[in-house]
Amino acid sequence: MKIITRLLVTAALVMIISYLPLGVQVNGVLNALKIAIVLGLLNVFVKPVLVFLTFPITLITLGLFLLVINAIIVLLCDKFLHGFTVNSFWNALLFSIVLSVSQSIVYKLTENTK
Repeated sequence: MKIITRLLVTAALVMIISYLPLGVQVNGVLNALKIAIVLGLLNVFVKPVLVFLTFPITLITLGLFLLVINAIIVLLCDKFLHGFTVNSFWNALLFSIVLSVSQSIVYKLTENTK
C-alpha cells in the first residue's frame, strides 16, 4: 500500500512540477503516473549500477555526482516514454532536484499521519 501511495504522490508532484518553467513537459495525468512508475523502476534497477560504476567520481566530488546520476535517470525516462519531454541535461538536473526536494517534504509531512 505504501508503494502505491508513493507512486501517486510522485505522479502528482511530477504534474505540479511540469507546470513550472523548468523545460519539462508532461502530457496528462496518465503519463505522469507512467513517469512515476518508470522513474521508480529506473531508480531500483539502473541507479545502483550507475552509482557503483561512478563511485570514484562520486567520492571525489563528495557525492555531488549523484545529482548527475539523477539527471541521467530523468533523461532515460524521457527516452522510454512518449508524453514526457525534457529539453536538456540542465533541465533534467533541475527537475530531479525539485522532485527530490518536494518528495522529501511531502513524505516528511505525511509520515506522522499514519
